[in-house]
Amino acid sequence: MGDVLAGIHATWEFDTDSVLIRFERGIRTPKLFQSLRERRVPHAALSSVTLTPGKRGTVVLRAVPRPGADPLVEAAAGQLKDGCDPYRLVLPAERETLAEYYADELRARLGPDAAEPAERFLVAAPEAPMQFKAYDGRAAFDGQRVSFRWFWTGASTAKWKAGDQTFPVTELSGVEWRSPEAFEGYLRLVPRGLETAVPGPGAGEGAARSGGPGLVAEPGAAHGAQPVAARPARADQDPAAVIFGLGYGPVHESLPFAAAVLESVRRNHSAAAVPAAVLAGAGRRDPADIAERIRHLGELHQAGLVTDDEFSTKKAQLLAEL
Repeated sequence: MGDVLAGIHATWEFDTDSVLIRFERGIRTPKLFQSLRERRVPHAALSSVTLTPGKRGTVVLRAVPRPGADPLVEAAAGQLKDGCDPYRLVLPAERETLAEYYADELRARLGPDAAEPAERFLVAAPEAPMQFKAYDGRAAFDGQRVSFRWFWTGASTAKWKAGDQTFPVTELSGVEWRSPEAFEGYLRLVPRGLETAVPGPGAGEGAARSGGPGLVAEPGAAHGAQPVAARPARADQDPAAVIFGLGYGPVHESLPFAAAVLESVRRNHSAAAVPAAVLAGAGRRDPADIAERIRHLGELHQAGLVTDDEFSTKKAQLLAEL
């Protein structure tokens, strides 16, 4: 479309295959929007588009992302307030006709899988490095590792005994974020092998039973698998968690952090699964078997689960077995 629609706090730029959302900067703009700055949302990441009446003479154009398409939405797990929803564009009521036009244009560009969950993230996560100050420690993420450095004024005895923590994303299965605007908010990492542990009261019981906000299931894990060790029932006792409080871990800092970690965990899981799937049965030199494995590798590449470099490298390895 190549057009621009300016609303309150944001501007949407419509391209042939995506929508570029640019957020304004200002004292009235939600801090989360200012933190995100801009986001490119492919049409393939959307499930639907709505236009509804807003408050005080406004209309709201909203693009609804597919489940699993956006790491920020996955990490938020429905906890964002309407005013902080990055997929809402609030417009003066006199622009309703124009907004309806763009809504129709977007609906016409939704993909055939719009009603289905996305198999991978299609919207980019906020970029590392990043950090924020929690009540009991400082959390930092460099793109490969998450580190927690405890504050003596806020950290529990259990965390002080465990010492400062560093978690490579390759050793994580997911991340749980509970909004600091809710009671007992926290950011909690899920180490591999602990996916089935259910936190106790005060640690998001309902979310834990369903897998938890942003939780990534361990590839190949059985439903009845037992955790390697029990997770502490409370986040303030868990060395793999930092807790929020008044003025600590605000949404605009802790949620992008959680989304970035979640995207990195999910990407590493996909990359780890590729060699096992592609190179299974290595050592067999039957040309038909090699051809079948190259075909499967090509399917993974087309699905976006294998990068161009990974595809070229693995294909060369397979051809070398002939």
